[in-house]
Amino acid sequence: MPVTVKLSQRFYEVLGEEVTKELVYWFNAVDATYRADLRELNELNFSRFDAKLEQRLAQLDAKWEIRSAELRADLLARISSSESRMVKWTFAFWAPTAIGIVALLLRR
Repeated sequence: MPVTVKLSQRFYEVLGEEVTKELVYWFNAVDATYRADLRELNELNFSRFDAKLEQRLAQLDAKWEIRSAELRADLLARISSSESRMVKWTFAFWAPTAIGIVALLLRR
């Protein structure tokens, strides 16, 4: 919203109506120019900020994807290791039982 410059009555008396109106017009034009320049500068700075934010978010997303993949690989390796240990322990517990049952059946 432009601010309209209004000068005191003394300016009108000393400089005259036409010169004072031209001065007021000039002040308003300078104000509008500065506002437009400021708006353009703000938009440019926001564009830079937005681009940097997008870039950093993309980097962060890539970093989280890598960490997630490493975690999944580590988790799968641990599950696989646990499964193989479980199979060994199952065999260790059931083998003597099976041998005992076979021995009892052969004695009959």
